[in-house]
Amino acid sequence: MDLAYCRVSTTAQDLARQIDAMRAAGVAEEHIYVDKRTGANMDREGLTALLAFARPGDRINVLTLDRLGRNMRETLNLVHDLTERGIFLRTLGDKLAVDTIESGPGTDMAIALLAMFAQMERIYMLERAAGARAAKQARGLPTGRPAKLNATTRAGAAQRIKDGAIPEQVAADLGVSRSTLYRELRKHREGTATARGESES
Repeated sequence: MDLAYCRVSTTAQDLARQIDAMRAAGVAEEHIYVDKRTGANMDREGLTALLAFARPGDRINVLTLDRLGRNMRETLNLVHDLTERGIFLRTLGDKLAVDTIESGPGTDMAIALLAMFAQMERIYMLERAAGARAAKQARGLPTGRPAKLNATTRAGAAQRIKDGAIPEQVAADLGVSRSTLYRELRKHREGTATARGESES
């Protein structure tokens, strides 16, 4: 059976391109597992469910190997574990084609190189981010992540939940994750408490 795994790093990113590629490859909708989590963390709900479902003889399809992970050791360990279980792996979009049904040194080398490239790209990304933060600090600019919601949107979300709206639905309507919504609501409460304290003093 052909299965598929699709991943993007943040909730703001779109899985559509990967899912379309899996459908085009003949993978049934119910056998496409997805995550919106960073590849640096191998503890992901979609990946865990896929690995629990897969059986010997199945093949897992990914668009590129870095969708599995961007840590070289853990990615190679995962590929090894799949091989030990008799589960195959195929990438659909990598320039170095991988399909472990065709076992051999060429396939092993392609997997190792792709995993190495993914980890190198992550290292470079972190270095670029650190450089950008240092440049902002030198100019006295804020270095944290920009707020996902502004004060007006936070207040509106808080009022909707107070009126009985389900937090998950509010988060979906605003295009943020539930954890982000709770974080923004906490900012709203803190801002309200600060404003109240200032008015009373």
